Amino acid sequence: MFSDWSRRRADQRVRPGDGSPLQRFRWWQPLSRSLFHLELTTADGRPETWSVDVRHGGDDNGTVRAKLYLDGRLHAVSKLPARFPVTGGVIEVVTSGFGLRRCHYVSDDGTERQLAPDAASAEGRRARLEHSHPAAGRFIGLVSVVVLVIGLVLGVPQIVQEVSQFPPIAERIGSTFTSPVRLPGWLNLSILVATLVASTERALRLRYNWLLDGGLFDGDG
Repeated sequence: MFSDWSRRRADQRVRPGDGSPLQRFRWWQPLSRSLFHLELTTADGRPETWSVDVRHGGDDNGTVRAKLYLDGRLHAVSKLPARFPVTGGVIEVVTSGFGLRRCHYVSDDGTERQLAPDAASAEGRRARLEHSHPAAGRFIGLVSVVVLVIGLVLGVPQIVQEVSQFPPIAERIGSTFTSPVRLPGWLNLSILVATLVASTERALRLRYNWLLDGGLFDGDG
């Protein structure tokens, strides 16, 4: 996921924490906060809990940071994308325009596993649905992909047409593009809302594809 250069940059962004306590997840935070946990064991057999807390709205300056907690106390802070050294490996955290696209523990031997979402978070609720009703969970996931594909197929030609009509671009290419797809405004708005919901649903499962989930709306893609 991280190149050598991006690993070095991420390592430089990590700052020590102040030991402040981890706040419990509140009922009004499902779409504004992500909270994940990881249980590890030290070399001497002591259990420890690492937690990653991301407030998607950012701080007072609008900067989104990942906070790493060890046994409920703030251990480190980093701008995103983040790469935190922990026992036996690192935790990598990357966001998209709709939530998290990656929150994984990468051990020293290269094996990876996703951190477990907090039960009270939106990601935790989606994971419970997948566990309790796997068929329904898979169906919802499939619908999300279908919606994004439809949005891509119908939206891209119209956007290309609009872009090609900008005078500097039209003068440079010598012509404008005419979209074979022409939809009324209300339908385009409905498709846009549906794709935003679909991408958000996929982000709750940390699913990301640069074309489907990056595409037109994700500034991080």
